[in-house]
Amino acid sequence: MKRRNFLKKASAIGLVAGLSPNVVLSESNEANSPKPADDRAYWVQLLDKIANPVLSNMSKGELQKNMKVEYSPTWDKRDGRVSYMEAFGRLIAGMAPAVSLPDDSSAESKIRAKWRLQIQQSLAHGFNPKSPDYLYWGDSKQRQPLVDAAYIAQALLTAPEVLWNPLDNETKSRIIHEFKTIRQIQPFNNNWILFAATIESFLLSIDEEIDAKRIDPAIETINKWYVGDGWYSDGDKFHFDHYNGYVIHPMLVEVLKVNVAKGRKDKALYDTAYKRMQRYASFQERYISPEGTYPVFGRSSTYRVGAFQPLVKLALDDALPKDISPAQVRCALSAVMKRMFTPNTFTKEGWLTLGLIGNQQSGITDVYSNTGSMYITSLAFLPLGLPPTHKFWADPFTKWTQLKAWSGEPFAKDYAVDY
Repeated sequence: MKRRNFLKKASAIGLVAGLSPNVVLSESNEANSPKPADDRAYWVQLLDKIANPVLSNMSKGELQKNMKVEYSPTWDKRDGRVSYMEAFGRLIAGMAPAVSLPDDSSAESKIRAKWRLQIQQSLAHGFNPKSPDYLYWGDSKQRQPLVDAAYIAQALLTAPEVLWNPLDNETKSRIIHEFKTIRQIQPFNNNWILFAATIESFLLSIDEEIDAKRIDPAIETINKWYVGDGWYSDGDKFHFDHYNGYVIHPMLVEVLKVNVAKGRKDKALYDTAYKRMQRYASFQERYISPEGTYPVFGRSSTYRVGAFQPLVKLALDDALPKDISPAQVRCALSAVMKRMFTPNTFTKEGWLTLGLIGNQQSGITDVYSNTGSMYITSLAFLPLGLPPTHKFWADPFTKWTQLKAWSGEPFAKDYAVDY
């Protein structure tokens, strides 16, 4: 009896060690859905499982020694050292809000404090030329480091009080140096222009000299690529994929936020970009099926739930579209995570595999896919920057749009919006 009760509870919570049953959350089992506190515990445990191999090694200068790197079968032979910066930069971009929460006496707080210290220590290694974990910063031919330097900059912009201010002056100087040196890399004419703009915007935020030509044309170009109803094209031609989620909406909004704060841009630009992100996020919430799945289309499907960055960023900001409650986002994404992060989503050493569910690298990886790339999935964990008392975490189980619709319940209708 005790074993049966334990298994029932573990199944409801969806513990990482033996992840959840793949079931439809119908009326009959809604009563058995996880409690709000269980959802948060699951998210924390899952993020800790994802982060641990990267941070436990890099904080000691041992990431490049111990990281087990897999490459796509169609790998394009770029310098394999890019994997280490991808893993670290993408990971901390999603963790930054969580490590910003104040410490308290809870067990979770101890985990967050561990993450915070490990990220700070890893930053010191990643920018120290004498460290075994000094990151590869590329050159005019090897452009990939521009991408992941931008995710490091995004983390620093998100949590300067804990990820920038406490750093020693030497580490700060090294970061500034690398962020300026990486100007040698010219972005491709697509979402990459926002990577350059994000790095420069971080420099702007700390009152360093900037290269405005890496910010202003990026903003203008992205706005020209707006095609309507919350969608931007990724370059001159529209691409139907998740890059509005991985990059375009969140980074454009962050770049504009800094530039408006520093008096370089009109707030109306920011307001428009934010409304467009809200519209796009309304689609994202509707992507999630009653069963906790979502449409897999376009490239980079191995990035998993990182695609939902706009939706969770709005949850973090308390700015979700009016017809979407925080709790329904929590419940919907929890359902997705429990279907996605099965034990075989991780290698036996604990690294993320190249796939969507488990390791499917032979079918859906891209020429640039490697183990480090997978850590962009951490972007879905931004709401861990909200305290447990916030309604995102504290409100009871709430059905999301598709669960309401396919249960025969009233749900908000959808219609195009033009900003």
